[in-house]
Amino acid sequence: MQDLAELTAAARPSGVLRAWRVRARREAPTWLLAAAIYAGWACLTWFYDSVPWWLALPLGAWLVAWQSSFQHEAVHGHPSRHRRLNAALAWPPLGLWMPYAIYRDSHLAHHRSPALTDPRADPESFYVPREVWAALRRPVRAILIANNTLAGRMIFGPWLTVGRFWAGEMRRLLAGDVRHARAWLLHLALCAPVLVWVTVACGIPVLEYVLVFVWPGLSLTLLRSFTEHRPAGSQDTRSAIVESGPLMRLLFLNNNLHALHHARPDLPWYALPAEYRRRRGDILRTNGGYLFAGGYLEIARRFALAPKDLPVHPD
Repeated sequence: MQDLAELTAAARPSGVLRAWRVRARREAPTWLLAAAIYAGWACLTWFYDSVPWWLALPLGAWLVAWQSSFQHEAVHGHPSRHRRLNAALAWPPLGLWMPYAIYRDSHLAHHRSPALTDPRADPESFYVPREVWAALRRPVRAILIANNTLAGRMIFGPWLTVGRFWAGEMRRLLAGDVRHARAWLLHLALCAPVLVWVTVACGIPVLEYVLVFVWPGLSLTLLRSFTEHRPAGSQDTRSAIVESGPLMRLLFLNNNLHALHHARPDLPWYALPAEYRRRRGDILRTNGGYLFAGGYLEIARRFALAPKDLPVHPD
């Protein structure tokens, strides 16, 4: 009987394996999300010639923006506890323009920033310091002000975002800083199979892929970040809550509940709504009532052509 008991115990999964299975079941929504994104992208590109442009464009934009939301989850440790596995899942560069590793490091630095929105401390700030603003020419100021309208953010935003990022990377390289070189080499290596699939297997010209998938996908992502932060007096009041509908919540993986995400960056996307419902009053008191109860339609009504604020940082 003792031998049988020992054999039975040995046949049971270890504690580590049991914990892995529990986490895998809990993270099933994120695993399914990753499968949906990559399967959807593969199907849309493969059948691209059969899809009218007016349908291909919103679907392509959705999938690229959706992958950006998934990459955000991977940065915060989902769906697995293994950083390399999460990176492998998030690294395929469907959006082409930015290496995942650089985004990961920049976003984690954004969360560690003691002064959100301050361009001297927050790598994801859309604002410029006063001294820089004073030196800018009027046409550049006008473009930056337009970028603080929702229409401007979605039209000019991709150009400004990609241009600023690439210019910063070039300055870094010319200054002899090669810390990002490995990330870029891996990124370029991974871009190759994406572009071979798109151009050779699916027959989509590179420029057309950029115009139908990449650029509108980045515009959608910039819609999410448009009101995420404001340069308010205290750190806790600088992150917004956007109470959006189910479609936009799914696209942004509940990152519209941004004040909660900054308070609990460990929570996976599917756990945020229940936590928000439970703590709504406390969250809105803490963030100073920075709330858009009407969702992204309210944001569009208020800021489609009107700047939400000036792009010069007040500090």
